[in-house]
Formats: sequence, C-alpha cells, structure tokens
Amino acid sequence: MAAAVRGTFTYRVPSHLAAEVTLGRRVAVPFGRSPRATGYVVGFPTSAPAGVELRDLAEVLDTFPLFTPDLVKLLRWAEEYYLCPPGELHRAALPPGLNARRGKAAPARRGVEWAAPTEGAAEALPSLARRARAQHAVLEYLLARGRIPLEELRTAFPQGRAALLALTRRGLARVDAGSRVAQGGLLDARAEPLPLTAEQAAALEAVTGAGGFATYLLHGVTGSGKTEVYLQAIGRLRAAGKGALVLVPEIALTPQLAGRFRARFGDDVALLHSGLSDAERHAEWLRLRHGEARICVGVRSAVFAPVQELGIVVVDEEHDGSFKQEDGPPYQARDLAVVRAREAGAVCLLGSATPSLETLENTRRGRYRLLELPRRIDDRPMPPVELVDLARLRRTVPAFGLLSPPLADALAATVGEGRQAILFLNRRGFQTLVLCEACGQEARCPSCAVSLTFHQRRGLLLCHYCGHAERRTDDCPACGGPRIGLGVGTEQVEAAARKLLPEARVERLDRDAVGSAGDVAAVLARFARREIDVLVGTQMVTKGHDFPGVTLVGVVLADTGLSLPDFRAAERTFQLLTQVAGRAGRGGDAGRVLVQTWNPGTPAVACAATHDYARFAEQELASRRAHGWPPYQRLVAVRVEGSEAGARRTAEALAAAALPALGSDVAMLGPAPAALERLRGRSRWQLLFRAADPSALRRIHRALRPVAEHPPGGAAVRFDVDPNALL
Repeated sequence: MAAAVRGTFTYRVPSHLAAEVTLGRRVAVPFGRSPRATGYVVGFPTSAPAGVELRDLAEVLDTFPLFTPDLVKLLRWAEEYYLCPPGELHRAALPPGLNARRGKAAPARRGVEWAAPTEGAAEALPSLARRARAQHAVLEYLLARGRIPLEELRTAFPQGRAALLALTRRGLARVDAGSRVAQGGLLDARAEPLPLTAEQAAALEAVTGAGGFATYLLHGVTGSGKTEVYLQAIGRLRAAGKGALVLVPEIALTPQLAGRFRARFGDDVALLHSGLSDAERHAEWLRLRHGEARICVGVRSAVFAPVQELGIVVVDEEHDGSFKQEDGPPYQARDLAVVRAREAGAVCLLGSATPSLETLENTRRGRYRLLELPRRIDDRPMPPVELVDLARLRRTVPAFGLLSPPLADALAATVGEGRQAILFLNRRGFQTLVLCEACGQEARCPSCAVSLTFHQRRGLLLCHYCGHAERRTDDCPACGGPRIGLGVGTEQVEAAARKLLPEARVERLDRDAVGSAGDVAAVLARFARREIDVLVGTQMVTKGHDFPGVTLVGVVLADTGLSLPDFRAAERTFQLLTQVAGRAGRGGDAGRVLVQTWNPGTPAVACAATHDYARFAEQELASRRAHGWPPYQRLVAVRVEGSEAGARRTAEALAAAALPALGSDVAMLGPAPAALERLRGRSRWQLLFRAADPSALRRIHRALRPVAEHPPGGAAVRFDVDPNALL
C-alpha cells in the first residue's frame, strides 16, 4: 500500500477482508506509532519484504475501488517521474469533497436543464443594478447568451443559484428541461454538429480512425474550429461506447465552452473544476466512477478523473501554463494526459494555435502526429498586425502619451463606427514602481523581494504575491523626499482610454476589477451584448473568447514579459501576442491589430506580427539547442525555502551531496538565490540540474534525498521535474 510518505509499504490482509481488498481501494492501516492512517492499495507482492514483520490491514474504507487499474498505473508512473511521495498524488487525484469514510452512490440527476431570460427582462436591468447586484450579473449573462444549458450558468456563476431563483420569482428568467437549443444570443450554444472544412474533416478521420493509442497535435490558427473537431471526435467515439476526457485551462473564463459540451452531449457530461462546491465535485466524480456520465470536462486535476472505457483524451490550449501544478505535487497535466491515454489504449488530441515547443519537437521526432487547420472558418482572413515602433516614434513625436497616435486614431475610428476594441497589457495596477526622487528608495514588500504596485482606484500599494497592502504616501518614509510612480498597468490604460474617448463605454477585466468567476462572466456578457466599447485587460482577455463585434486589438506594450529571467520568456510573449491578436476579426467585419513595442525586431514580436509560428519556432528551437534548454535537455529544479540562514545552509548541503553524483552527463546550476529571493517572508534558494537523459536526473535525486528529508538548516525542499518557470 502507499502512504503519504515516500515508498510503498506491505501489510497482511486478514481473511475476513480478503474479498474486499482489491486494487485501487482505500484502506485504514496502523502506521508507525499511529493506530490508524489512510492508504491506497497499489499492488499485491508475492512475498513479504525480507526481515519485515507484517501488520494487519485494519479496514476497507469504501464500497468500491476509488481508482481504476489504468489510474493506478498512471499514479505509479507519475510518482516515479515527478519524484513525488505517492500519498500526495493519490490525494490530488481525488475530489476534495470525497467522504472520509465510505464512498456513496451518486445522487439522481435530472435531464439537461436550460435557463433563459424572459421577454422584456432587459428593462429590469437598471433597477437590479442599484439593489440586486448578483441578480443583475446573472441576468446580464442570460441576455447576452440567450437560452443556455443550466450547467453553463452554474459554471459562470458558482454562487449564482439564489440569484437565478430570485430572477425566476420576479418573472425575469425561466428554467426548463429540453434537448434543443433555441437560436438567439450572440454566443448561442449549438446542439447539432456543424459542417466541417476539408481540413477539419481530415483531422476528424485521422483521430477517430487511430484504432488505439496515438497522440496528435491539432495545430489550428485562432478561429479555425478546433473545438468542433473535439466535439465530433468525441461524438463518434461515444457512439462506439467509449468515454472521453477533455482538459481545458480555465472553465471560469470561458463558461460557454462547458455549455457547448452540455448542449451537444447533455447529462453525459460531468464537470470538474474549482468553481463547484466540494459536494458538487464529489457528485460529479461519482457519476463518472459509476459510469453514469462518460464525458469529463475539467481543469488540470481532471486528468485523474475516473472516466470509464476511456477512448479519447483532449487537451485544449495545450501550451497554457495553467496545466502545470505549482502547489502540491508538481505534475504537468498535459504530459500526464498522454500517459493516461497510453495506459487506456486511447487516442490523445492536443490542440493549440501556438503549440508549446516541447509538443512541437515531439511531432518532429515522430512521437506525435501533426494535424493542421491553417485557415479560419468561412475563410475569414487573419487580422493584419501593425507594429508601432515606440523608440522611432518617440524621436519624431516626443510628447505622445500611453496610447501612441496610430493606436489612439484606430481606437477612435473603431468606436466611432460602432465596433468594439480590446486593449491588452499583461500588468495589473496603475504604476508598477514607486520610488523616491531624492534617495531612490523603492516601495517594496516587507515579506517578498518585489516592488509594490500602486493601485490608484483603491489608493493602495499592493504586493501581487502575498497580498500585503499599505497606503501610498507622497513623501518618502526614509528621507521625506517626494515620491514618483513609474511603469504602466491596466488601470492606467483604462484611464487613458477614458480620457481619449470620454463618451465611450470602457471597462477593465483583470483580477482587481473582477473578484470572482461570476464577475468575469458578467463583464464578458456585457461585452458580448455590445454594451462595452473598449475592454482593457490582462491575459484574461486572451483566453479563447469569441466576440464578433471586436475589430481592433491594441497591445499597449508587447515587451513586458521579455526581460524575465526565464528561458521561456520569448515563447510566452509570442503565445500571448498571437492569442490576443486572434480575438480580432472573428465576425463578419475584418479585424486589425496594433502592437506597441520597443523591440520590433525581437523574434517573438516580429513573428507574432506576421502570424508566423513556424519561423518563431525554428529560431527559438535553435537558441534552445545551442544553450541546452528544453526540449533538448531535461530539467529538475530543487527549490529551498526557509529562514535566510537555513535556506542557504540547506541549499549548500544539497549541492555538496550532488557533486559526487554529477558525472559528465549532468550539469548543476547553483546553488543561488532564486529570482524571487524572498516570498511571503521566507528566503528562497534554487539548484537547477540539466541532463539529456531523465535517468541521470533520477540518479541526482537519489543522492539528494537524504539531505531533503533531513535538511540541516530546517528549510523545506521541493523537487520540480520539468519546471514551467524558473522564478
């Protein structure tokens, strides 16, 4: 059995429990001095370990195995690959609402229910805005979407059940059962399969004709119809009795995606994401485990969902960084999805307009097969991208503000024509740096090694890592000199847009402006209903949204992420620029994109401007190969956190333990303070090990384990295999 420590432990099964103890069961056992601990049955050895006196297993906790055989294999594989204690992975694979004692039967479910606004409901919006904000937000969303599956509304507003009930009592909304979607609403869900382009049809035939395990990369430009390929592939495999697993980055930002799956497949779809309550997640998990639902749509942790007779695994936006678990067991859900498909003999489909370079290299090495959708639906053109060279412009027009003359003119023309625009900047707040003109002292977080960001609307200096807040003063607390603010955030962009276009309806979409998934949905609903002319936001505005009214996208500063001390900085910049540019021109009107930049010749910017993924990938891969970065070398980051002295002492002890095991096939970088030297009051150090062969890195791990388990400085040690970020 596997406990919440490293390694596995063998127990004797009493005769009266023999029939119940099967693979994947959860059991209670005595462990160490504790009379009772929870473990999981992961195998049946033929003999006891030498010199070990076996203890009896105490109790079987569930009426059925929680983990199917393929999931047990997946977890054992992940345990070894990600260097994780097995108990951590088993806990991560179960929903938080699972009963602590016994598995229960799933509650009965009704058929698909639909929610819709009633005729004349829009007239009630002004009064609701004044006295019933939650009802106002839900009704806004309904008016934008039309008649939608109730599951979509629950995804967009996890706490919106009471608001919807109140709306139905007021006669402003209705809930009914049915299987056909009424047409109406700018983003109406579609219940019937759509006609496919030749490229979509070819991709569908390849995926559904695989006849067993195979991994495909579906590389399709923004707006090329990747989701419809997913839906029809799942439909064919469901008709053959197979189940499906769909991983998406963030359901809360694109709730209509969940709605499309529910509209197509009804109650056969179970959702797993953090917007549900623990009880709801437990119920959805049980429906999957008992085979009452055969399609799972979920976020990262849904890679462990107990889908029965799995036939296809889809990872949408496979490049997205949210698929990497940063807290807890540091697994990469995209990569585990491929292993999950392999263990189940299923097909795996990875989709993206900007595939990760690791995935691209796997297609080049023949591990994955490439499918391409090079055109938008209905042959809509990709929007032309114009680069605004800020350095050159500054020399000729020295006095322009945050929005350059080309972007300001384009914005005014777009709003004047009754169309919509998105302004993108991947920085929150108003000013990102506040310092003293006299002594140069920065306003810095007392717990983290970062500058505080000024948020003008709240009048606060905030730390975006630990949440520390303090009032901004005009005078320096150190010397009394005057303070100035530098740097740009979305608050400042919003203010600039309002000043430029005082009659325009300007809103902001970032983590400060919207505090919950429901608030996000409400803003997106108003934008879809064209009640917002200009939407200013961070990467939240890049996440797969489809707004036909958007004809202009302006990138206020393309260079914000390029200077980060991370080898993936250029790749992330290219992906963000490409994704946000893809929001323009998705309706009947042509789109246009303006990108302000200080570095127009940088490959990440220049290639995004020409929608040239292939050229960017070639240049970036050549650089990665030359410098020994993934996908040509594998990485393990060893992260150390503790007191200032303890973290340093532990990091140095780890380095000393690694030296004899390095050999010529492993390079060690560090030990050194992490790029973020202090976070939430704890000092951070890091060692990075690099090798072509993963087995060499496991050798290093074995050498480091004694130190990691008993760190001399008392610091916490965490191993991160295939790290997504090096900060």
